[in-house]
Amino acid sequence: MTTVLVTGASGRLGRVLVERLAADGHQVRAASRTARSGQGPVRWVVADVATGEGLAEAVAGAEVIVHAASAPYKGRYTAKVEVEGTANLLEAAGRAGVGHLVYVSIVGADRVPMGYYRSKVRAEDLVRGGPVPWTILRATQFHEFVADGFRLLSRLGFLPVDPDVRAQPVALADVAGRLAELIAAGPARAIVEYGGPRVLGMAEAGEGWLRAQGLRRPIVRVRLPGAMGRAFRAGHLVTAAEPAGSGTWEDYLRQVAAKR
Repeated sequence: MTTVLVTGASGRLGRVLVERLAADGHQVRAASRTARSGQGPVRWVVADVATGEGLAEAVAGAEVIVHAASAPYKGRYTAKVEVEGTANLLEAAGRAGVGHLVYVSIVGADRVPMGYYRSKVRAEDLVRGGPVPWTILRATQFHEFVADGFRLLSRLGFLPVDPDVRAQPVALADVAGRLAELIAAGPARAIVEYGGPRVLGMAEAGEGWLRAQGLRRPIVRVRLPGAMGRAFRAGHLVTAAEPAGSGTWEDYLRQVAAKR
């Protein structure tokens, strides 16, 4: 049984990962900025990577850390969590003699000119040069994140999509499973990519999402401008890496429709 500390344990991926690791028999420490209760193999600890508060206690005795704490698209706080937070965690983990740190990043982080992605690459560089043996997992967009984007855009009264942008949505459970495999394999000192089972155009994805939500919105095909649009159209959000996940976008949409 391995003692695994999960940062960002109360987030979307963190919640699924904690359950998966506990089911696999690991002793799980679930880190959150606020106190929470837990029983059995999951013990909640209070730690804030951005400030460093509670990190020394959280990492003490941990054999593996999965660093999943994130704060996307929140201005300066994003960099504080991703970059300063990763530096704080690495310092504490190095002092505690942690044997393996797995950092969760994004496919295309090094090729898409977005501030959040740049902060991910800076954090990756810290991990690669840090004192703890490491593995970096770059995953494609979670199903829920793609759906969030469509939900926000649909408020316009129509759904704007660039038909030449491709996505490869991946299920949270599949990412959690891949992280469990990487923990078992030990430090790879490599960047590993992981994506969903199918690449699809954003227009197709948007049409499916509208049907699942029971919404009537026209899809308006637009061309994303600038360097970011070019990066998206170049296919930087997808990967040919194997293995890939099994949970499809259609599987996710059926779950969404069932909850309506």
